[in-house]
Amino acid sequence: PLVFDEERCRHQVSYLGLLENVRVRRAGFAYRQPYDRFLLRYKMTCEYTWPNHLMATDGAATQALMEQHGFQDDVAYGHTKIFIRTPRTLFALEQERANLIPIIVLLLQKVWRGALARKRCRYLRAIYTIMAYYKRHKVKLYLLELVQRFQAVRSMADYGKSVVWPEPPAVLAQFQESSKLIFCRWRARQLVTNIPPSEMGQIKAKVAALEVLHGLRKNWGCSRNWRQNYLVSAEENPTLAPQFAKQVSALKDKMHFSSVLFSCHVRKINRCNKRTDRALLITDQHLYKMDPRKQYRVKKTIPLSTVTGVSVTSGEDQLVVFHLQNQKGLVVCLHKMQPADDNRVGELVGVLVDHFRRIKRELQVKVADCIPLSLNSRKRLVTVATGSNVTVPDFAKSRDGFVLYWPRS
Repeated sequence: PLVFDEERCRHQVSYLGLLENVRVRRAGFAYRQPYDRFLLRYKMTCEYTWPNHLMATDGAATQALMEQHGFQDDVAYGHTKIFIRTPRTLFALEQERANLIPIIVLLLQKVWRGALARKRCRYLRAIYTIMAYYKRHKVKLYLLELVQRFQAVRSMADYGKSVVWPEPPAVLAQFQESSKLIFCRWRARQLVTNIPPSEMGQIKAKVAALEVLHGLRKNWGCSRNWRQNYLVSAEENPTLAPQFAKQVSALKDKMHFSSVLFSCHVRKINRCNKRTDRALLITDQHLYKMDPRKQYRVKKTIPLSTVTGVSVTSGEDQLVVFHLQNQKGLVVCLHKMQPADDNRVGELVGVLVDHFRRIKRELQVKVADCIPLSLNSRKRLVTVATGSNVTVPDFAKSRDGFVLYWPRS
């Protein structure tokens, strides 16, 4: 059986009539196929059968397909099969099918990818919906916690300063910062409302001093009481307080100023290096240098409108330099204070800054350990030196200007 006998095979083919059968088949219909299988293979080539036909039978659908391609004269229709006479018709259908397969594949890919994308979109929508409800839940918990913690702050002694803010969700971080700002303003208003009107001027002066001296000068007297007009106090000026009050009253009748901003004993030095004790009186209109040894007689009057700036140092000393118009200046050191270690530089600066703001003028405040100064158009430098052998603050001449010797604390 493994040997192919050509002569015997020829005899069998001739004896069985296979060649005649092939000739008959060629003369008739060379291709036959059931309607359902034919449609399954070629239905995409006809608009009436793709993707599924709506006709009564598969035979009718097959007939419509062949008529659309113009092959109705080359076919015959049986009860269950279609018969095609020439191979050219079959080749034409195959070629048409081969041209449409890539388009159908792309269509199927598009539809499938669209289905996957819609499925993923549904998942994402579900995720975002869950996230939205969860965020809403966290926000609600945060707001309830916030209300619970701050509902009684109005009755607290510190108006809620000691209350710890809850940790906010990320979406409410900016909201909490804004809420803290609003709460701080409300708390400040509550505190300011409880301040007596007599102390409101002191509070405003301290706020002004804080803005210009915070972080620049170590100690500026924020924690103590600011009395401003110290020379009328019997504690500060036990022997000459009545004379000072009388002189201030006479000045008020003459100059018609509204209020005294600051008064204190000072040590001054002038351009001729002369050092003397004076009393400094600052009103809302003028700055007065007064002689305490002559019942506070006015030695010099400087309009406050000519003051352009104030310079102080960053240390514990009480040096104050007033910068005036026309290249002039005034160098003083606050002293003879009660208590002796009282720090009044911040008070003087705060009172002046607050007053200048109320009259809508700008006062330049500088903090430096080496203060430049102009005296009659001559440039000088004012510095501070401390020493253990210095008991009373005093000025001295230096190579570049003046130096204030301050007792070491």
